[in-house]
Amino acid sequence: MIEGAKWRRWVYFHIPLAGFLIWLLFPFYWMMITTVRPDGELYRPWNAPNYTPFWTNNPTFEHIRYLFAETLFATWLWNTMVIALAATAISLVCGVFAGYALSRLKFPFAGSLGTMIFVTYLVPQTLLFIPLADIIRNFRIGDSPWALILTYPTFLIPFCTWLMMGYFKAIPKELEECARIDGASRWQAMIYIILPVAVPGILSAGIFAFTLSWNEFIYALVFLSSPQEKTVPVGVVSELIRGDVFFWGPLMAGALLGSIPVAIAYSFFVEHYVSGLTGSVKG
Repeated sequence: MIEGAKWRRWVYFHIPLAGFLIWLLFPFYWMMITTVRPDGELYRPWNAPNYTPFWTNNPTFEHIRYLFAETLFATWLWNTMVIALAATAISLVCGVFAGYALSRLKFPFAGSLGTMIFVTYLVPQTLLFIPLADIIRNFRIGDSPWALILTYPTFLIPFCTWLMMGYFKAIPKELEECARIDGASRWQAMIYIILPVAVPGILSAGIFAFTLSWNEFIYALVFLSSPQEKTVPVGVVSELIRGDVFFWGPLMAGALLGSIPVAIAYSFFVEHYVSGLTGSVKG
């Protein structure tokens, strides 16, 4: 009986999980191998002698050196980090307060307003960048980080608000009511009681907002034109793809290095991230 259970565990859990992990992590492995593969191997025909597509015997860091020495990749990284952090901070502040008000305060059409806020998040970005471009031009902030810092919250705030609404509803109202009975104002109850309990949800919304800001491409492509103002997604694509010529080594190096900050954010806050998605609140 034990042997049968062990066999079923391997067939229905371990083997499918291993296959899923291989499928999920293979693109990152391919980027890493392409990053350290010399050009002589990178552009070798597949039917050439001793061709090894999944490994290299002569690793090199020439592509990474080219990325930092011949392009503005370091500047792109800095621009992306500043824009993503600023847009995430603005979106979290607005999303937390809006989510708290819609989930805790009683006023007419609160539920409908929450639904409408989430529906605005579902509007495709391709329909919004044309009117937003007109606004950016009127305020004369085009080709600057402010064009994205003020634009990204237009689709980040609705998502953060919707996510925080669900998390605040999962927090027992008795916690806040006890604080109000003890003499605390609603503001004090929110700051000192509700927000510390809602930290997993706030971190979850923050990770989502940071990831969306970091990887956003359309607005960054339209609003930024100077090479020194570009972000990583736009800079890597525009500078390392010239016509039909793909500089695969630096291109993969830029994609790999550009994904590291997001991976670090997920790895450090993964427990809070999962609990924020499930809406779990420890008593």
